[in-house]
Amino acid sequence: MTLLPGLRRPEPAAPAEQGGARPRTNRLAALDGLRLVAALIVSLYHYTGYTRGVEDSWGVKPETAFPTLHHVGQYGWMGVQLFFMISGFVICMSCWGRTPGAFFQSRIIRLFPAYWAAVLITTAVITIWPVVRNPKSWHDVVLNLTMLQAPIGAPHVDAVYWTLWNEALFYLLFTVVVWRGLTLRRTVIFGYSWLLASAISFQTDFPLLKVLLQAEYAPFFVAGITLYLIHRFGPDMLLWGLLAASFAMAQYWTFRRVGYVGRTHLDAQLSGTVGAILVTLFFLILLAIALGYTSRIQWRWLTTAGLLTYPFYLLHENIGWTIIYGIRDFAPRPVVLAVVIAIMLVSAYLLHRLFEKPIARILKTKLAAAAGSLGRGDRYASARPAAPAAPAAEVAPVSPAPVIPGQRASTENEGVTAVR
Repeated sequence: MTLLPGLRRPEPAAPAEQGGARPRTNRLAALDGLRLVAALIVSLYHYTGYTRGVEDSWGVKPETAFPTLHHVGQYGWMGVQLFFMISGFVICMSCWGRTPGAFFQSRIIRLFPAYWAAVLITTAVITIWPVVRNPKSWHDVVLNLTMLQAPIGAPHVDAVYWTLWNEALFYLLFTVVVWRGLTLRRTVIFGYSWLLASAISFQTDFPLLKVLLQAEYAPFFVAGITLYLIHRFGPDMLLWGLLAASFAMAQYWTFRRVGYVGRTHLDAQLSGTVGAILVTLFFLILLAIALGYTSRIQWRWLTTAGLLTYPFYLLHENIGWTIIYGIRDFAPRPVVLAVVIAIMLVSAYLLHRLFEKPIARILKTKLAAAAGSLGRGDRYASARPAAPAAPAAEVAPVSPAPVIPGQRASTENEGVTAVR
């Protein structure tokens, strides 16, 4: 899930490429803050609403641990839908004007350093203190480092990693548009095509097509893309139509998901109306950001909040439950909850500063060097002698034109045609 940086408004393109785009220069600080809010919503679900997690960490059922708060926490899983909308917005923004190679490198640099560190740290914690979760086998841990455990069907080191595969599928689809070159026309066609294809794929018997087009989450990604296009180019009927179609499909899939989560994860009956209200709220907040109503919000701490979102999301579940288990009897539960969230935020900051930034810096240099070598010939082939340079052609001397009596001689450059 997304959870990505680079929330700086793009520089205005040249008139020929801009297509009427409005200049955007301020950082979208509100979007940074919204990302952390989404992560905190998900953590509230895991710490107060998710039945198995609450029972394993707090030792009691959610309604006992948090008689009132658990009603809110039960809907915290919907922070993932908000993440996917933000991801569509941010990826479209950060890809504008980039080549597929640059897009690929940016995703590797952004996703893997923090992820590698989180996999190893989580494995170490639950190996040393296996009180809420048992450690995975070493080959599962190694496979998790590739981020390919989901398509293979292997277990996640931490269950929250499932969203990363959905993000990767989105990147794969969007790379097609990036390869062609992002324009307003192509991106709008992509959005409508993805919604239509995802709807059709749901009733087909092709599992690969269903996985690739991910009908349940496509409307949220497309909505984010559409909102960025509104932000960059301003709204029109095509964009309003794409946003409306995304909204309608998002409501449908949310209603289905609300029932599923209530039955399988919470042993409770969740309200489809509450789910619909939350999705509507997500759309309205991001629309306000897209239309510039939050442009005056430029608080610096929001940028830091955005940087902490991804590490916090990766670390918070299993490690958070383990900490809750260890300190749950030392203070009232609301205090313990606040302390654990604070500890996970500090841990996210340390992971970002001590692991993510240094590894990302090294990875960026190495990937740039590797990309520069792709166009070279086989480095292991025997060197061939260079072909001798062709001799310069001899130019015959030009005799001066005879001067006709009564006509003046032409100047040196007169009548000479330039070679173009």
